[in-house]
Amino acid sequence: MKIAVMGAGAVGCYFGAMLARAGNLVTLIGRSQHVEAVRRHGLLLEHRDFRDHVQVSATTDAVGVVDADIVLFCVKSADTEVAGRLIAPHLKHGAVVLCLQNGVDNADRLQTTIDQTAVPAIVYVAAEMAGPGHVKHHGRGELIIGASPSSASIAATFSQAGAPTAVSDKVADELWVKLITNCAYNALSAVAQLPYGRLSKVNGVTEVVRSVVRECTEVASALGIVVPEKISETVLALAGSMPDQYSSTAQDLARGKKTEIDYLNGYVVRKGEELSIPTPANRTLLVMVKLLEEKARQAI
Repeated sequence: MKIAVMGAGAVGCYFGAMLARAGNLVTLIGRSQHVEAVRRHGLLLEHRDFRDHVQVSATTDAVGVVDADIVLFCVKSADTEVAGRLIAPHLKHGAVVLCLQNGVDNADRLQTTIDQTAVPAIVYVAAEMAGPGHVKHHGRGELIIGASPSSASIAATFSQAGAPTAVSDKVADELWVKLITNCAYNALSAVAQLPYGRLSKVNGVTEVVRSVVRECTEVASALGIVVPEKISETVLALAGSMPDQYSSTAQDLARGKKTEIDYLNGYVVRKGEELSIPTPANRTLLVMVKLLEEKARQAI
């Protein structure tokens, strides 16, 4: 199967590498420094269970999606529409675009820019870019994807490649579970520049996480989203399953990049305002990250 990765960051490179190891033809579309490293040495996947230089194609041009059966859409949420318009002229008829992004509305936003099917996906993997052409895996690696005519076969392809994938007809609810988890951890990890395990041991963090989760749950319920009853316990347990993982927001700040906080805690704050639901904990975390972004911007 031919697979393209639009936005070859940690998530795209991890799943791209796993699919390539299983015999699929994978093309990464990313930044020039990363592309050059992959072309020279292949994509280094430092998995928890193995280390492998995986042979994939790489380009900086959106034309790399040509002839792809599946496109893994992994750009930052703020770039969804722009990246969608870039790939739209090159997508083949019948291609499926999987949105492996943070946030809950990316597939809907992407669908306005392309004719092919945009399928939402929920990603559960701890990974980071350890350098150009080098992705490091810290744990997990499963997906939940929305229902579509092609979803069952796509799930089988991913599962056979060592990335367990399930199809859900309640993907909106699943997306909110992931959003709530991100809202609880991403900003805290970013502000402290600490991984989840060390973060969770600091006095007061558990109470902050519970407050964030409670606000998110109130907003979700008002929107008709069904959230599991014990969502707080599930979220708090993440620190134990990924103790060494830094959030994507923490990684972005450490590299001087703009974060996706507007599509995480910021999204909950905006929806809360629309619904007249107070979200002070989420707003505080949002503002703290925005302040750090501004500090980094002024330092340039």
